[in-house]
Amino acid sequence: MRPRLTLVSTAVVALVSALLLWLGWLLVGGVARAVPSLPPGTTVRVGDVAVPAEQLQDAVGAAARADVLRAGLIAFPLLVVAAAVVSWVLVGRVLGPLYAVTATARRLTVESLDTRTGLRDARGEVAELAAGFDAMLDRLQAAFDAQRRFVANASHELRTPLAVLRTEVDVTLADPAADVAELRRMATVVRDATRRADDLIAGLLLLARTEGAELAEVRPVDLAELLAPALAGVRADAARRGLRVQVRTAPAPSRGDPVLLERVAGNLLENAVRHNVAGGWVDVCTGMRDGCAELQVASSGPVIPADRVPELFEPFRRGPVERTGDTPGSGLGLSIVRAVVQAHGGLVRAEPVPGGGLAVTVRLPAG
Repeated sequence: MRPRLTLVSTAVVALVSALLLWLGWLLVGGVARAVPSLPPGTTVRVGDVAVPAEQLQDAVGAAARADVLRAGLIAFPLLVVAAAVVSWVLVGRVLGPLYAVTATARRLTVESLDTRTGLRDARGEVAELAAGFDAMLDRLQAAFDAQRRFVANASHELRTPLAVLRTEVDVTLADPAADVAELRRMATVVRDATRRADDLIAGLLLLARTEGAELAEVRPVDLAELLAPALAGVRADAARRGLRVQVRTAPAPSRGDPVLLERVAGNLLENAVRHNVAGGWVDVCTGMRDGCAELQVASSGPVIPADRVPELFEPFRRGPVERTGDTPGSGLGLSIVRAVVQAHGGLVRAEPVPGGGLAVTVRLPAG
């Protein structure tokens, strides 16, 4: 780009200079013709040549044009060379930030995403380009860091049930006196561990399917109608833990994938029950607000600092204290909720409840 820009600017300067030289040549000739005429028969010396008075104007014009042409033939190449040198230097200074951006892009690897252009003195469009490139690198680094954390957390979560399985099987096989009761106890532990691994894998697959993907099925749905199966799935656990469940439903029509939206309601209710305290409460309501279909699930529970609430939407992030339930969750519930809601073009937010607990609100475009 630098040689091309230099060539273009030099050609423009050469064209303008040639045009000015031609105009000067014409103007000098015209001015020379305005010389006053002398009496006929007299002789005038123009330079070293004696010229009759009748040819004075033509001789002066020709001499002036020759002088202009000689001076122009000397100045023209010098001006073109100077324009080429100046253009090369200036274009290099202008394109310097672009070279820095290119060099930074070439140095980038997965391990060096923290590299930035470092352009502080750039101005105008180049500064905007450098700032946009650095912002893109910030997003890429955040995405790769999140991916690393996700893979590390997923590996850790999967190793836990596998370790339980291996330990139980090894201990039981090492006991020659293991009876039917011991084998049944081992089978129960193995069943629970495999169920936890299956739930985790199912959650990972659902999260991968909904993050950044288009919906496979879109049709009218009512969030109020999706609550029935979700409530049926947690009603037994809520009753066993003595939770008071209050449901207030109003039509909340929207459009989307019914299976995924039902999973949203199910995850919110499961979290509300699992993260609750003994004798606590759960409040569920649906309706329309500001032209959007809204589902809100609020519940009592441990006190959650406001600055910790956004972390709960990250994969494998759990509440700050131990749950009341016997079966630990995978830590993917709210991550799946956020991914599904974003895939539907909606918003989800969570707020701590005064005195302990969490209120999660899902808003989707009206159907």
